[in-house]
Amino acid sequence: MPHPMPSAAAEAPDTPVVPPSSLQAYRELGDLKRLRDARGPGSLADRAFVRSWRAVLADPSPAAVERLARRETAHALAAARLAGVDAGVLALAGLTRAQRLEVLRRAFDAVTSTAGGGLGELADLRDALEVEAPDEDALPPAPPFVHALVAQPRAGATHPVRPRVVVEPPESHGDHCFVTAAYSALVAPRHGVGRGEAFLVALAHHLPNGDLPDAGFGGEVLLGEHYLTVLAALEERSLAQLPGALAQRLRELLPQREGTGTPIGRVFNTADVLDRVLQVHHHARAAGFTAAQALDDLDIVHPGPVQEFQLGVLAAAGIPVR
Repeated sequence: MPHPMPSAAAEAPDTPVVPPSSLQAYRELGDLKRLRDARGPGSLADRAFVRSWRAVLADPSPAAVERLARRETAHALAAARLAGVDAGVLALAGLTRAQRLEVLRRAFDAVTSTAGGGLGELADLRDALEVEAPDEDALPPAPPFVHALVAQPRAGATHPVRPRVVVEPPESHGDHCFVTAAYSALVAPRHGVGRGEAFLVALAHHLPNGDLPDAGFGGEVLLGEHYLTVLAALEERSLAQLPGALAQRLRELLPQREGTGTPIGRVFNTADVLDRVLQVHHHARAAGFTAAQALDDLDIVHPGPVQEFQLGVLAAAGIPVR
């Protein structure tokens, strides 16, 4: 919620804009919803969502939003491997700017190399790693709907005549919007769309949920003839919290998310469905996780000078490691 009401079926693209080889990188980006650190509340994705909105308010020009999309997407790809170890942490530890950039590029290359070229041309994003996050004290405050979306949980899988599937912990709308924005920025060039415009549409696509608790697909159907009226009224409440020119720009852009007749619509619907379905796959993988996966596949008792000793401790305690 919100999603457009059903309309005429759109054909799938002839060639995949998200080839199977790229899925690991997309999954790792999605994990930013689940990564946290001590520097602030919420997930890394939630915090990037708030930071992105504050940066948009600081300079909503198309050129600035394009730079923002590149910077946030590039650093999100690095964070897929480094988690909260970002340029700020590395600076605190005394690394020079050149050393920080080397580490970020190493992480960026590690995650993007898994896609075998399936993420498209990435040179502009890799270059954007040079642009570190702005001083957040200098940014304007986020409007209330941004904080509401971070606090507003997603409904998950619901149906009008079947019980909902409740999964814990639920992602937030901030999580979903930021990851969809990063996915949109990655997909955008393949549809001839600027990364910034695609990023902004995805960042804003759940404006009604600043006030509207998420009842999912089931809630949409049960709202029936009132659904579009409710969405329009509550979207306008959020838009009213933005400067006039930015609000008007979004009024022009956001309707394109409701179909696939425009390049923006195709980018958004690619990114949105990818995030929604990969989120379900995440919960399925988490439910099926086994100790053997951690021990054998992920080397949780990892190689190093103390590995033999640690394996001996576990063996003596009767804890199987193979």
